Amino acid sequence: MGVTIKDVANLAKVAPSTVSRVIANSSRISEKTKQRVRLAMKELGYHPNIIARSLANQSTQAIGVVMPSSADKVFQNPFFPEVIRGISTGAHEKKHAIYMSTGETEEEIFQEVVQMVQGRRVDGIILLYSKVDDMILPYLQEHEVPCVVIGKPFKNGEGVSFVDNDNFRAGREATEYLIEMGHERIAFVGGNLDLVVTIDRLTGYDKAIRGANLQYRDEYVIHQEFLREGGKEAVRKLMSLEKRPTALVVADDLMALGILNTLDEMEISVPDDISIVSFNNALIAELARPALTSVDINIFELGYQAVRCLIDQFEYPYQMVKQIKVPHEMIKRQSCKPLTKKTVDTTS
Repeated sequence: MGVTIKDVANLAKVAPSTVSRVIANSSRISEKTKQRVRLAMKELGYHPNIIARSLANQSTQAIGVVMPSSADKVFQNPFFPEVIRGISTGAHEKKHAIYMSTGETEEEIFQEVVQMVQGRRVDGIILLYSKVDDMILPYLQEHEVPCVVIGKPFKNGEGVSFVDNDNFRAGREATEYLIEMGHERIAFVGGNLDLVVTIDRLTGYDKAIRGANLQYRDEYVIHQEFLREGGKEAVRKLMSLEKRPTALVVADDLMALGILNTLDEMEISVPDDISIVSFNNALIAELARPALTSVDINIFELGYQAVRCLIDQFEYPYQMVKQIKVPHEMIKRQSCKPLTKKTVDTTS
């Protein structure tokens, strides 16, 4: 459990009610006592959350969930229904409802969040993404709104509670798996570079390629939306290269499904002609033909841990921020095989 108001009171040798009055800057408390309490707060790393304190008395029993884009795009990707299932399970256990953001543009989504906060519609907010340039997280921090990010914040992460995988390590391990199979021409198909998850997985891929003393080819790195169409467009570009890759690291199962369909149309066999490792291990990875080797990031657990972390902020508003890492595991299926001379010949 994080630092509580009682811990501060014990260190400062005052009553918990005195700590509360110091936080509120009450004139009833002497400057000498205020200084002693503030020194104790600093020593313990205790950060009061004013909005969390007020909401403790006027709880809405609702949690805001902010999606990265419009609902019609988000729900095409099986990641989001599954992470919301985890959030819903945790919220139900604590008798909280879910209030989901809507909006077609970033500005519309931002305004929806402002209305959630200013209208006191929710007790706190979960962001289902982490972006390089994001208006919402700084706004929530500025207004001291309880929040949790699914994904590692790009900057100022030490002051934000978040739940994430080790995406750098996962990207490296996925690439190393293909290298161990003898592949040297390995491409990376990722999502938008504004998303921190894409940056981390790409960095892991880069580390594995350079660590194996393989040539890093800029033309082997392509970024598209985390949609089926994004995978189709990416693979057409890669297959038009003079030296085609013999293996792909694809940052999302839905993109990988689009790649599988396009390769089938081009009469390129998986895994005989090209191997694929993807991420998320959604149900479509198992149902694809061939079934996809995929990194299971425990999507449900990401959502479940995020909502529990947020509700902890309501129940213990003075605790320190949490940074929770959810483990990942590679699920090996039929979309990969060791490099053969035939594979090299068909991709030369």
